[in-house]
Amino acid sequence: MRNINTIFRRELAGFFNSPMAYIFLVIFAIVNGYFFTNTFFLFGQSDLRVLFDIVPLVYLFFIPAVSMGLIAREHNLGTMEIISTLPINNYEFVLGKFFAALSLILLGLVATSIHFFTLIFVGSNVDYGAIFSGYLGLALMGATYAAIGTYSSSVTENQVVSFIIGVFIVLVLFMLDKTLVFIPSSIAGFIQFLSVDYHLSNISRGVIDSRNLIYFISMIGFFIFLTIQTLEVKRWK
Repeated sequence: MRNINTIFRRELAGFFNSPMAYIFLVIFAIVNGYFFTNTFFLFGQSDLRVLFDIVPLVYLFFIPAVSMGLIAREHNLGTMEIISTLPINNYEFVLGKFFAALSLILLGLVATSIHFFTLIFVGSNVDYGAIFSGYLGLALMGATYAAIGTYSSSVTENQVVSFIIGVFIVLVLFMLDKTLVFIPSSIAGFIQFLSVDYHLSNISRGVIDSRNLIYFISMIGFFIFLTIQTLEVKRWK
C-alpha cells in the first residue's frame, strides 16, 4: 500500500507541477459551464440533465489526453528502467498511476458542483437522488476511461499514439449502443451490455442497478489487469 501511495502522490504532483492539471480543470469547467448556462438562461431548464449529457462527450477526448503519458512518459524520460529495478510490483505501479488520473478527473467533476449550488440558490426543485446517481455514473465512467487510458499508455512509448488508442477504445465503447440497428437481434443485447453509455444512462435516471455497477467495476478491473500483464511482458523481453 505504501508503494501505491508513493506512486500516486508522485504522479499527482507531476500533474500540478506542469500545466496539464490546470489546463484540464479550466477547460473542463469552461466547456461544461458553457452548455449548462446556455440551457439554464436561454431555455429556462433548471436541472443538471444537460450537464450529465455533455460530460460523457467531453470525457471522450479529455481523459485519454490526461492519461496518455501515465506510463509512456516514463519510457520517454528513461525512468522506466530505474523503476523496474525498485522493489515495486507492477500492480502497485499501475494502481498508483490509475488513482492519480482518477483523482484529477474527480476534481474536474467537483468543479461542476457550482452548477448544483446555482440550482439551489435560484430555488429550483432539485431532485437530490437523481443528481447523486448522475454524479455516481459520471465518476464510474471516468474511472473506466482512466483505466482504458492507463492501458493505452502502457502499450506504446509514444504519447500521441497512446492518445489515439485511448480515444479509439472509449469511442467504440461509447458508440456501441448507437449501432444496434445494424446488428443482428441475436447479439444486440450483448452488444448493448458492452456499451458504457447504456449503463451510464441507467444510473443517471436514478436506477442504481447492481448490473450497472458490476459492469463498471469489471471494465475497470479488466483494463487494469491488461495493463499489468502488458508491463509484465515488457519486463521479461
